[in-house]
Amino acid sequence: MTIIESIILGIVEGITEFLPISSTAHMILVSTLLGLKQTLTNVAFEVIIQLGATLAIVMIYLDKINFKEIELWKKVFLAFLPLAIVGFLLRHQIKELFTLTTVAWMFIIGGIVFFIVEKFYKEEKAKVKNVEKVSYKQAFIIGVFQTFALIPGTSRSGATIVGGMLSGLSRKTAADFSFLLAIPTMFAASGYEMVKNISSFKDQNFLILGVGFVVAFISCYLAVKWFLKFVEKYTLIPFGIYRIIVGILLLYLIYKGVL
Repeated sequence: MTIIESIILGIVEGITEFLPISSTAHMILVSTLLGLKQTLTNVAFEVIIQLGATLAIVMIYLDKINFKEIELWKKVFLAFLPLAIVGFLLRHQIKELFTLTTVAWMFIIGGIVFFIVEKFYKEEKAKVKNVEKVSYKQAFIIGVFQTFALIPGTSRSGATIVGGMLSGLSRKTAADFSFLLAIPTMFAASGYEMVKNISSFKDQNFLILGVGFVVAFISCYLAVKWFLKFVEKYTLIPFGIYRIIVGILLLYLIYKGVL
């Protein structure tokens, strides 16, 4: 992998990891276009840039990471549990779902879900407009929705934001809780992958790793800051349209044998 490829993948990871468009397909598609195979070394690289993106979330919500917010973090931990339990119990079955066709269809289905949810959702009727006011019941519901992200192509943030909206949160509050929930979720996932692929790191070019990490951090920070302002004024419909278009494109490329 070259420095340029590291920068490209860092940007793709940073922008797509926490927007409701799923990073999985984007990373696969871009890696394919760059001619990068899914080797253990490249998997290790993806773990590192994912950590860079997650660290950006930590920096954005640094004011929430303190003992004064212990009640909020109890709710975040409760929301984390369904994914942790289901992911552990069904880890072997989940691996079998990981196909490009599944990713493509989940892109399309996710886009349609955004349209349906926005059709009936009324922002002005949202009862919770502050992330500290999220109840334990709402946190658990969001956690249950997060388990859908175990299906490749679903989008963790998309599932949790929709779960938050359906449970009575404003879009901005749903996004805030989704990103706070990403901190333990993504660190746990990245930590597991790092331990599993620890031997692959010895063969890495640490300059390339460092560049990818920094680029993913910066691009994620900017993308999430933009998204939080976006959802205060607009719906998820544009992301739904994007998901459907990309899903159809993926199915076409699969049919043509490109992917």
